Amino acid sequence: MDVFVYGTLRDPGRAREVLGHADYGPEARLVGLGRASGRYPTLVPGGETAGRALRLRDGDLSTLDAYEGVERGLYVRVRIPSDEDELWTYVGDPDALGVDVEWPGAGAFESRVERYVGTNDVYVEL
Repeated sequence: MDVFVYGTLRDPGRAREVLGHADYGPEARLVGLGRASGRYPTLVPGGETAGRALRLRDGDLSTLDAYEGVERGLYVRVRIPSDEDELWTYVGDPDALGVDVEWPGAGAFESRVERYVGTNDVYVEL
């Protein structure tokens, strides 16, 4: 499975620093989640975001989780449907990143993001 990237990892030099490679698929468009900037870029309900599909190799997901601060609560990794299959992407917690946005619903941030993606028209066009 690939990952939809919309921030620093769109830059091949940065991807090589983090992963040791920069194997990209096509340019892509994420529908249903817009891009917002705070301390770091993140996704918010509604809108669209331009990005790319970054091809993953063995071990890349754990490396990306560390880079995105998943264990520190900065980002959560979620699956997004696409016209080919599914892609992972990272969504930053607005409270941790200083973005003034509310994700609908109650519960943990990751649950609210997954519920939003699962009940709204959110997908990646490759």
